[in-house]
Amino acid sequence: MEAQAYYQQFERNVRIILDALAAGLDLRSTALATSLPLEVYVLCEVLNQGAGEHFRLGSEGVARLAEFQQQFMQHEGPALASIERILADKRALMHTPEGRVLTKEMLIRRLEFFNEAARQVNVMRTQHALGSPRQYAGQ
Repeated sequence: MEAQAYYQQFERNVRIILDALAAGLDLRSTALATSLPLEVYVLCEVLNQGAGEHFRLGSEGVARLAEFQQQFMQHEGPALASIERILADKRALMHTPEGRVLTKEMLIRRLEFFNEAARQVNVMRTQHALGSPRQYAGQ
């Protein structure tokens, strides 16, 4: 999928994940319990470094996503403009602990992650609605 399509689906994907969490979907037994907070953190860093935004997260775990969404919605216009600006800039670099990387590439990877996470959450919700047994030990 092209970066523009991920961008257009970003807010929808975040809503899908948050709706599933609000409906009681338990991510503790999945990789999303670890990767989701990390990806939210990296997305905030990309927006803060690459576009001068001011996202600050104080919560831990998957609660970070709700905190991010709240801040994102409060500053939706500038935040979306920042994302568009990053996607349009082919040369911007950002500093990470691993070195310098393309800001656009970092953003695209985060947008891809949220697209895939929303797809996984939809599958999990469908399985739960159909009464599928839990897929991990310690049921």
